[in-house]
Amino acid sequence: MDSPTQNTSLQRLQNVEKRIVRVLELAGGVMDELANPTGPRKEFINNHCREFMKMIKDIQVTLRDEIKSACEYRPFEKCDYNSRVSNEICCEKLEYMLSQLDAVKQTIDEYQASI
Repeated sequence: MDSPTQNTSLQRLQNVEKRIVRVLELAGGVMDELANPTGPRKEFINNHCREFMKMIKDIQVTLRDEIKSACEYRPFEKCDYNSRVSNEICCEKLEYMLSQLDAVKQTIDEYQASI
């Protein structure tokens, strides 16, 4: 199941997609207006171009934020696998050292008993 962060990220990307469609519609509207046989309406073109530029800026900001967020995402950041493995190795080493110390103690005890 997706986390809430992933859902909001996907929703933001879907909104970007909708804005891109709107930007293309605005560009098409300007092209149609420029091709108008009676001549382009200056106010219409200015409004569409202003909205186009604002939406492009919004899209860039949102995409930049999403890319930054994706780069910061570290799924294994809180994983304790490495520390657990290191602890297991240390335990094995300690058990080996204890067995070696027991063997040394036994050898010392045998030596003292033989004197």
